[in-house]
Amino acid sequence: MSPASDVVADFQGPGSGADRAVLLAHGAGSDRNAATLVAVADTLEAAGIPSLRVDYPYRTAGRRAPDRPAALEAATRAAAAELADRTSLAPDRLVLGGRSMGGRMCSQVVGADADPVSALGLLLLGYPLHPAGKPERRRDAHFPQLTVPTLFVSGTRDALAPKDELSKAARKIPGSVTFHWVETADHGYRPLKSSGRSTDDVNAEVATVATAWVLSLQV
Repeated sequence: MSPASDVVADFQGPGSGADRAVLLAHGAGSDRNAATLVAVADTLEAAGIPSLRVDYPYRTAGRRAPDRPAALEAATRAAAAELADRTSLAPDRLVLGGRSMGGRMCSQVVGADADPVSALGLLLLGYPLHPAGKPERRRDAHFPQLTVPTLFVSGTRDALAPKDELSKAARKIPGSVTFHWVETADHGYRPLKSSGRSTDDVNAEVATVATAWVLSLQV
């Protein structure tokens, strides 16, 4: 998945004429057809914003275990290049992000010490601040290098990024930071039954919030 042409992805929205576009990468246990990513892509398309939902190489190969970080980051760079190619937009007109691991990989290539990827912003849907049950293994070392606008959309019951911990970690980010907390939702965006809401309701909320934020970015 090094050359942009090798990226396995679904493109939605206008192929030309847009002034911004969004890369949507999937979480570790999912793929490009994850319900949240599809909902976001559909809402972006309705707003005239193109998007690219991508599969990482391990998914393309039919494997369940994610590739090593270096391979995931290389694939993320290739996907961003693919989106730029399909839309004829400069890298700094692209919002990079996705669910959980996918969003984390986007943030890591944007915040890389060597050859950071340019971006208009970062869309982090359920950012995994640490692995499940391992709060000491923080994934925020690159936060001080994130100078672009960043949106975190997380559930208030997300065990991989409790609200107080994520809020504190995000203070390291020099770029503007926006939070949207999905009430009673866990890391998988599943709300409590007592909330009276479904996962589809949550995905619609996430898609609406994400699209409004992308539209708000200055280009």
